[in-house]
Amino acid sequence: MRLEKDSMGELPVPDDALYGASTQRAVLNFPISGRPMPEGFIRGLGLVKYACARANEELGLLSAEKSRLIQRAAIEIHEGKLMPHFPVDVFQTGSGTSSNMNANEVIANRASQLAGEPLGSKRPVHPNDDVNLGQSSNDVIPTVLHVSVAVALHQRLLPALNHLATALEGKAREFSAIVKIGRTHLMDATPLTLGQEFSGYAMQAAKAAERARRGVAMLAELAIGGTAVGTGINCHPEFAARVCRILNEKTGLDFREAANHFEAQGARDDAVEVAGVLATVAASLTKIANDIRLLGSGPRAGLAELRLPATQPGSSIMPGKVNPVMSEMLVQVCLHAQGLAHTVVMGGRDGHFELNVTLPLMAHCLHEAIHCLANGAIVFADKCVAGLQADAARCRELVDRSLMLVTALNPHIGYDAAASVAKEAFTSGRTLREVVLARKLMDAATLDRVLDPREMTKPNAGAPVAGGG
Repeated sequence: MRLEKDSMGELPVPDDALYGASTQRAVLNFPISGRPMPEGFIRGLGLVKYACARANEELGLLSAEKSRLIQRAAIEIHEGKLMPHFPVDVFQTGSGTSSNMNANEVIANRASQLAGEPLGSKRPVHPNDDVNLGQSSNDVIPTVLHVSVAVALHQRLLPALNHLATALEGKAREFSAIVKIGRTHLMDATPLTLGQEFSGYAMQAAKAAERARRGVAMLAELAIGGTAVGTGINCHPEFAARVCRILNEKTGLDFREAANHFEAQGARDDAVEVAGVLATVAASLTKIANDIRLLGSGPRAGLAELRLPATQPGSSIMPGKVNPVMSEMLVQVCLHAQGLAHTVVMGGRDGHFELNVTLPLMAHCLHEAIHCLANGAIVFADKCVAGLQADAARCRELVDRSLMLVTALNPHIGYDAAASVAKEAFTSGRTLREVVLARKLMDAATLDRVLDPREMTKPNAGAPVAGGG
């Protein structure tokens, strides 16, 4: 152990730790979950500190040598090289001050190493005066929240959802010729093709990706420059704009200084909006996963229109059983994500006055939801959707047995007569064709053309013709 000092006095710190006394106090004060802050958040914290050092150097507030050392240490954090030195629990001070000081101390001590000075010497870089120059935890942590979550949406969730959409689009093309019965209210409806059904799933995934893209834009405004309460005390007036420019250079995104720093620090409505996006994405993926497992139910006593890929044995007692485990995985992921999103909503609601104090928990929830949704979407695409097969014979069997083909008779014999035909067919066990011909409602050739299931899948099938009877 070595002794390090902060404003509250000296404290023993592990010899090999790059953090200092403030971080060690947080470690001792918050032994809650055993979960440190998300890696993406810590990487974002390093990126923000890098941008702040460059901005301060440009403004002539930080020497080139100090800036160089801070930038190098901050980039190492951003690259994930110093993760073991960020032990502070998610459940900490609500402003994230402990995590901000954790970064300040790690950067200062890493600068000391690079300069050949002892750890804890605060030479040549001071954690507060230099690393935290022009900043407060109260504007840094909201900034890191926005930057890190936007990067995670852009780099992780968006590609994953596009990957799933592409896989579903491929199946929509593959299944385009297979006619199946539609279902509404879990009951038989008019036919469609399996490809048309999958095109709906593909569009859901594509819209989910678009929502993730919009989520990035929701986080574009940054709190940096507001310092303690939004007034910008001890901060150069050009600092925030320069930090945003540098962050944009590094990320390729479009961050900008908040239009109102009091809103940017006192409220977390942007994060709440993104939580809504994640909850919506989870709802979409749940629908897709549930439909696919229902369509694959059986193999002999269910719908069995799809054959799901077998990825592992399904039962420890029933030999040969195969379960829709990938759908089940994705549904659980989505339930988890929606719970996390609701926590963010509650955290945003409970902010008070000039600072929301649920920032670390929001960061954990948003990063965890993005991480799980992205991984879940990729695994589901690769291990379920890619291996799906259609049972064309089963699809045809269910179409032929359905009474809802009667819908196509409406323009020819009217709704009431068609309903009567359907009821008689159901109670008597005869086919629709047999009942219609027995009642002499239509001739056989016209009836066969109208009852062709493939014709019913075409756009505007059976639409009335202008001037017709």
